[in-house]
Amino acid sequence: MLQRCGRRLLLGLGGALLACLLVLTADPPPAPPERARRALRSLQPRPGDGGLSGYFGLLARARRDAPRAPRAPQPPAEQLGPRDVFIAVKTTRKFHRARLDLLLDTWVSRHPEMTFIFTDGEDEALTRHRGHIINTNCSAAHSRQALSCKMAVEYDHFLASGRKWFCHVDDDNYVNVAALLALLGRFPHTGDIYLGKPSLDRPIQATERVGDSQRPVHFWFATGGAGFCISRGLALKMSPWASGGHFMSTAERIRLPDDCTVGYIVEALLGVGLTRCGLFHSHLENLQQVPPSMLREQVTLSYGTFENKRNTVNIKGPFPVEADPSRFLSIHCHLYPDTPWCPRAASTF
Repeated sequence: MLQRCGRRLLLGLGGALLACLLVLTADPPPAPPERARRALRSLQPRPGDGGLSGYFGLLARARRDAPRAPRAPQPPAEQLGPRDVFIAVKTTRKFHRARLDLLLDTWVSRHPEMTFIFTDGEDEALTRHRGHIINTNCSAAHSRQALSCKMAVEYDHFLASGRKWFCHVDDDNYVNVAALLALLGRFPHTGDIYLGKPSLDRPIQATERVGDSQRPVHFWFATGGAGFCISRGLALKMSPWASGGHFMSTAERIRLPDDCTVGYIVEALLGVGLTRCGLFHSHLENLQQVPPSMLREQVTLSYGTFENKRNTVNIKGPFPVEADPSRFLSIHCHLYPDTPWCPRAASTF
């Protein structure tokens, strides 16, 4: 077992080194929009940042392992179409230009009917987007209360939509919709399915406060930074603790952020286990360990910093790293080479 893991690690490192050499030696094509560079700058730490920075730092330190492939493919439980899935993108007004514009230019542009963007401020520029824009009127602060407020609005909009699957992602995630539909199609939407990737290597521990009583609880949760999905069957069972504003009061029971609260409701209150899937990725993990040859199978990707270094997926072109620091433009051109702004020489995986 250890020898196989060692061989896989060496192969992954060799592939990453080869991809970097190819990027450095390739002739750079025309530069993409400036918004690609703004997206990566938006993730740089700023002096004086507080709030949940310590919490996310803990998650980054706790997760060090390489992405793991899911179980062997199973026959589809059902065929899914674009209008069967509700993809909620959480963002904030100050990141509309820095992060959201990059998503609107890439994967969201291909799937506006599936995408529901939840923000906290009006933006006239977004009115030209032909997807769904929802102003939650929640606080723009990066606090657990503000995050839970947005998740509560996401959940209520999903229930009202009548769709089969609820998927939550952040504004620094690239969603490979084809891979997402293939993954969700393996599970029945009427079942109890909580699908995602934990950031911790152990269940999180919290103190549950109900009235004057307290008790310790522990549970797994899928990190919101990588994205997660919940079947409609399970979402309906969450209703007593999540619908009509109850999500925020439930979050106050454990005083943890929104993604932790989802795990608390599903695992601790409903007794449904998290189905882990290594195809979801966040900036809290080392993205350079994602095999370039398997990018088409990944459901979500991200970008940012990891151990004080730029953290992006290793992918060959078609844009140089200087013009495409998040690598989302290059990923998009590989998946959708017919995109008008993609260089004609964009290669395939």
